[in-house]
Amino acid sequence: AARLQKGTPVLRAEDDVYTNHIHADDLARACVRALWRGQAQRVYNVNDDTCLKMGDYFDLAADLYGLPRPPRVARSTAQSELPLMLLSFMSESRRMDNTRLKRELRLRLRYPTVAAGLQSARAPSQSPQALAWRAYIA
Repeated sequence: AARLQKGTPVLRAEDDVYTNHIHADDLARACVRALWRGQAQRVYNVNDDTCLKMGDYFDLAADLYGLPRPPRVARSTAQSELPLMLLSFMSESRRMDNTRLKRELRLRLRYPTVAAGLQSARAPSQSPQALAWRAYIA
């Protein structure tokens, strides 16, 4: 949300790059499954089912949280306006396939899309631990 509130630009659609996402809970579950069910020296792509470009991700997050969408800039403009670390993320574009994760590890993602993950982050947790903590601090 901080990046959206700051108004940090993203690449315009024709220059944008694909990104891969995974909810922290699904990542933890994938790691445990890989320890117990994974084949020796096997690589698993751990990402959700969403095929999304970086700018579209930030638009989705902005819409969900009621914030302004980030401005879009050309790659040439971004090189003079954005920090090098951020630019490094914008120079790689990969679409990963999680079929092996789901077939071999038999993992069913709790948050199969970016939208589901963002909505869960927005909603208060209903886990027993979260409910107990809220009751404790109230």
